[in-house]
Amino acid sequence: MSRIASVLLPMPLPEAFDYAEPEGLELEVGDQVAAPLGPRLLHGVVVALRDAAGGNRPLKAIEGRLEGARLPPGTVEFVQWAARYSVDWPGQPLAIALRGARAQKARPVKVVEVTGVGPARPTPARAKVLAAARGAALAPADLARAAGVGAGVVKGLVDEGVLAVRLVEAETAFPPPDPARPGAAMNPSQAAAAAELRTMAAAGGYGVALLDGVTGSGKTEVYLEAAAAALAADPDAQVLVLLPEIALTQAVIGRVADRFGAAPGEWHSDVAPPLRRRVWEAVAAGSCRIVVGARSALFLPFRKLALIVVDEEHDASFKQEEGFIYHARDLAVARGKIEDAAVILASATPSLETLRNAEQGRYAWLRLEARHGAARLPDIGLVDLRETPPDTGRWLSPPLVQAMAETFARGEQTLLFLNRRGYAPLVLCKACGERLCAPDTDSWLVEHRYSGRLVCHLTGFSMPKPKACPHCGAADSLVSIGPGVERVEEEARALFPQARLAVFSSDTIFDAREGKRLIEAMAAGEIDILVATQAAAKGHNFPNLTLVGVVDADLGLRGADLRAAERTFQLLAQATGRAGRADKPGRALVQTWAPEHAVMQALAAQDRDAFVAAEMAERELAGLPPFGRLAAAVVSGLDPAQLEAFVQAMAAAAPNSDGVEVYGPADAPLSLVRGRRRKRFLVRADRTVDLSAYMAAWRARVKPPASVRVAIDIDPYSFL
Repeated sequence: MSRIASVLLPMPLPEAFDYAEPEGLELEVGDQVAAPLGPRLLHGVVVALRDAAGGNRPLKAIEGRLEGARLPPGTVEFVQWAARYSVDWPGQPLAIALRGARAQKARPVKVVEVTGVGPARPTPARAKVLAAARGAALAPADLARAAGVGAGVVKGLVDEGVLAVRLVEAETAFPPPDPARPGAAMNPSQAAAAAELRTMAAAGGYGVALLDGVTGSGKTEVYLEAAAAALAADPDAQVLVLLPEIALTQAVIGRVADRFGAAPGEWHSDVAPPLRRRVWEAVAAGSCRIVVGARSALFLPFRKLALIVVDEEHDASFKQEEGFIYHARDLAVARGKIEDAAVILASATPSLETLRNAEQGRYAWLRLEARHGAARLPDIGLVDLRETPPDTGRWLSPPLVQAMAETFARGEQTLLFLNRRGYAPLVLCKACGERLCAPDTDSWLVEHRYSGRLVCHLTGFSMPKPKACPHCGAADSLVSIGPGVERVEEEARALFPQARLAVFSSDTIFDAREGKRLIEAMAAGEIDILVATQAAAKGHNFPNLTLVGVVDADLGLRGADLRAAERTFQLLAQATGRAGRADKPGRALVQTWAPEHAVMQALAAQDRDAFVAAEMAERELAGLPPFGRLAAAVVSGLDPAQLEAFVQAMAAAAPNSDGVEVYGPADAPLSLVRGRRRKRFLVRADRTVDLSAYMAAWRARVKPPASVRVAIDIDPYSFL
């Protein structure tokens, strides 16, 4: 009997399309196929099969099965679940899941092989080449180096037919990890947590644990023991470690390799497409058993996923804000449930949502309250900028400068933390007051003095810094307002001309390899003062770093973000936690204009629990996460009048439901981006409400004009 195949295409389409299965093709769910859509053949995935009995619709036939691994059932189910939860078209997460399958293949490489024909003129040099060629298939240049001869000797043997050159597919082997290798020495607290996680991982099955440890407590070593237990329990088991920053991957990859004697697969945007494809294929085949990667690694086609670790689970970088909008932490828990795998959420400053789940007993809660070895938590002091402000035109206060001088004199390192890229966040004309913005966007242009350009960090637009104001034409009237890391580095260099300085931000570290180089230089003591954004404020271990200076602690408290206090506390606790992680005591100085703020007081007292209790109480009164749920709808269009008419119609179409409140429409704080006007709705719901279903029902009631876009964000982290 013929069958109908439902094929999901990696495009923004509302559902899978039905196709006829050609006779003899014998498709299975997860197969990659070529399916016709209009005049084109598209790459799709079979997500369901059913008998064609009773069908009276003529269907186009699938063209054929494509080369490439079949997506496992868990991956197919996860892709569809993620789309429903995020209220987006299912082709969007499928496109992420197929990213590696459709990546460019590695070019074949030339290797030289012995043909069996003897050389017409034997010589010692030729004998060396033949001996080396019999040992391994090498490229011509590599063979010449291995034999210690010139390239002409190899070429002569090829010309005579003694050696033959052939093309072979480049392969990346993923040696099996050895879970029996001994792990790092642990203190009693680590050992107890590791034992519990080992038991959970070895038992198999779904479960979530929060690994809650202070900075420097050795959480990585603990969760690697859980990974070892999962790998030892099942020879086919696979482990995924998710990290929020590409800069962290190299350090964790090194620790995984040390623990298991084999490097893991690496997955993030800096990985070259051919290697990305090989990782994808090896994961699908089950031969790559450990993957370390960024949030999109969650969509890889694991054959037997046994453990997911979300390191720094609180980090906002796990939230994907464009395209398919999702939070990797939440989807990791869901994938663990679908795959019947264990999930470990690790952090020194867990999110309130995760803490609430741990308090309610939904997650196991393991705490590490002391640093590993002889290290202890740094002393944290507040610098009241109202009493000891920096000199005019400066950003480092006298107490911080003095502490830096003392640290430098002892031969120790300083980290200056400012979560602001570039030289200055605003360029202003002192003649007319014009603030330079990106074209068709409400975002200010940031001055980057290293490159001499003004850059919009929202849209990517950049331009050379003009000599005259574009608005009024006044020459030499543009002034830089406020500090970025480049400006702080300039000031520190002037204060300490003998010191070795470096800047760590996404503008100075262009890829994971460069990040690894700078981190290794800092760890080796080759840098005296490191000026950094959040890229260096988490996960790194610098033994000689004893002073952290927070340049602008109030930066994250500005604006209307409901998580502003929580995120500021997390970021500052992580940044100050870089100090004193070895045998030398550390301290941190936090510059603030509001030392009486609850965040600053909790930070100075190192009393996270008191801060969390107060923040939880405020959220509970307002019915906000984790005691309620939020969703946003961002509507954008080119025509302001058409946009206004549509959002009013959308407001009128909002379903009435108990436990749901709809606010808006209102102009978004960034009301113009890339020429599109933006309006926002905010929806608050009780925990008992299926918010995804509510938003899907609302979206189904409206049909936006072709030029109007509606983006739904479940659990929004950005309110711009």
